[in-house]
Amino acid sequence: MTLTELYALADDNQITIDSYELHSREALSVMDDDGRCYIAIDPMQLTGYDDERCKLAHELGHCVQGAFYNRFALCDVRRKHENRADKWAVKHLITVDELDDAIAEGCGTIWELAEHFGVTEDFMRKAVCYYVHGNLATELYF
Repeated sequence: MTLTELYALADDNQITIDSYELHSREALSVMDDDGRCYIAIDPMQLTGYDDERCKLAHELGHCVQGAFYNRFALCDVRRKHENRADKWAVKHLITVDELDDAIAEGCGTIWELAEHFGVTEDFMRKAVCYYVHGNLATELYF
């Protein structure tokens, strides 16, 4: 999905996206008591198109999957919801077939794959871990 398609998906699902100055993170998503989702992105903290695309896909993953937690949640509960959002983002930005094709075409490094797919290197590591190892534990493999 392109960045434009991600914004259209948000619009189709009545997910409000606002630019907002955030002090402790680049983006966040919340759900109100009525089940409506809102995403805030701090454009001053984004490094470019690829970063915005990855962050928006991740936050949409929280909204579409209902993967929310509160600030008092245990670490394992937080990780579960973060992983659900990351998996959704990976599946919607890079399919396993597209990854296989890129590797067959000669993209042999993380940076080459990231450039090919228009994502950040950190996001690409997650995608490779997910499709190769079935998890998002990049620290185990990179």
